[in-house]
Amino acid sequence: MLRRWRLAILTATCGGLIAAVKIGDGSPWGAAFVIVISLGLAFVVSPQLFPRAESAAEAITDGRPVVYWRPGCPFCVRLRARLGSDADRVHWVDIWRDPEGAATVRAITGGDETVPTVVIGGEGFVNPDPSWIRDRIATVS
Repeated sequence: MLRRWRLAILTATCGGLIAAVKIGDGSPWGAAFVIVISLGLAFVVSPQLFPRAESAAEAITDGRPVVYWRPGCPFCVRLRARLGSDADRVHWVDIWRDPEGAATVRAITGGDETVPTVVIGGEGFVNPDPSWIRDRIATVS
């Protein structure tokens, strides 16, 4: 569980340390700015940005697209952000939480855990363009 939050915790901790130095230098506004920015970045790289994670077994039941992702992946964050409200129309499987999902990704990518990997209609796509995925979601759902 901690593995999923490691990057977010590290980001917030580094921001706190930099803010402490800023306060020591007599710059409380600079410290506040650093805290706000670091907490924002910590949220972006945390699992909280994504819809509720499902298991791979749950995700394949209704035919909707499945996105395999992991916390801290900048490409996953990009895909989530670009899908916007359409992100709720796909299943999100956290490969660090679900070994079956990680095995699926390794099978598609030839042994690597490259994410995001998207499965639509039984066909896997590694790090596809978010606009292409949005178009596919519209036709599948």
